[in-house]
Amino acid sequence: MTSRPPQEPLPRAGDDTSGIVRLYTLTDGRTRPRHHLNLQTVLGPGRRQPAPGLSPESAQIIGLCRQRRRPLAEVAGTTGVHVTAVKILVSDLIDAGALMVPVPQTPGDRSDLQLLESLSAFLKTKFPDAVAKAG
Repeated sequence: MTSRPPQEPLPRAGDDTSGIVRLYTLTDGRTRPRHHLNLQTVLGPGRRQPAPGLSPESAQIIGLCRQRRRPLAEVAGTTGVHVTAVKILVSDLIDAGALMVPVPQTPGDRSDLQLLESLSAFLKTKFPDAVAKAG
């Protein structure tokens, strides 16, 4: 008869592994967002209402962005959720139409990169199956 290996104890609230498990469940195991988002990406409210059954973190992100436009870094800091997880949640909310990356009003308002990110997010939402081909 072979002996079974001892089972590891379940993570407790103070363990480092509990945070990893929480992030894994929060993002459904995904490690990368669909949209290119950086810490300076400004987020605003979208035109659609969020779907029912939204996670508390996603609802909090939408609530913050409805108050005023906020950079992703501020959203992550306010919610206390890891930046990568916030990027994934925000990306999902952009796809759902609950958040958007607003286009700057004046040329000096934000960098050209912000404009390109906004355009990219819109095109990915409008044409999700499109594939970019190089030259």
